[in-house]
Amino acid sequence: MKLFNCSKLLKLSIFFLIPLTLFSQEDKVGNWLMYFGTNRISDKFSIHTEIQFRNHTITPNNTEQWLLRAGLNYHFSEKAFVTAGYAYIPSFVYDSEQSAPETEEHRIWQQFILTNKIGRVKFEHRYRVEERWIADDFKMRLRYRLMLFIPLNKPVIEKGTFFLGIYDEVFINTEETYFDRNRLYGALGYQINKDINVQAGMMHQQVNTVGKWYMQFAVFFNTDFRKKSTK
Repeated sequence: MKLFNCSKLLKLSIFFLIPLTLFSQEDKVGNWLMYFGTNRISDKFSIHTEIQFRNHTITPNNTEQWLLRAGLNYHFSEKAFVTAGYAYIPSFVYDSEQSAPETEEHRIWQQFILTNKIGRVKFEHRYRVEERWIADDFKMRLRYRLMLFIPLNKPVIEKGTFFLGIYDEVFINTEETYFDRNRLYGALGYQINKDINVQAGMMHQQVNTVGKWYMQFAVFFNTDFRKKSTK
């Protein structure tokens, strides 16, 4: 019995592109191009690397932000790990004519990720704390993200699997205006091999009373550099 077919893939692709038809001008929709890496170096440690190129518009020619993030993961088990790291985020105003960013943020961050499965669906809970230095201002922020991974054409996500990635994430400030933002995301993913998968979808970000859609393309490179024992 087939779990998935091409007609379903077409319907899902149309579903994720629907938000684009809601806007008559491309500056109403942004674009994020992203790379994420988790590279295992020992039984307990792995390295997190991340690059995000965020644009005000669909076409990547009006830069909104760069996000460069790195961290060290400590694995309690295959289902739970903690991370501590650093991020640098330069930001640009819409249609900026200068090459230098208008604002720069330096960020220290810590997180705890816990996963579990119910049937075929994998749940990922991410709890994150951020200490942020923006110019001369210091801020702290708390984040919680619940993400679901749903394999479509196979019982589990493995080589050759199409899957859905869906999440909602809330951001809370520790002072003043407590609600910072909310992100709702849906994407179609494909597991190319055991190390690499790609995702393409849409994310809606709500900041106070202002909401905006972003088209997203992401590459995930999760590999194991541990030496294999030989017998």
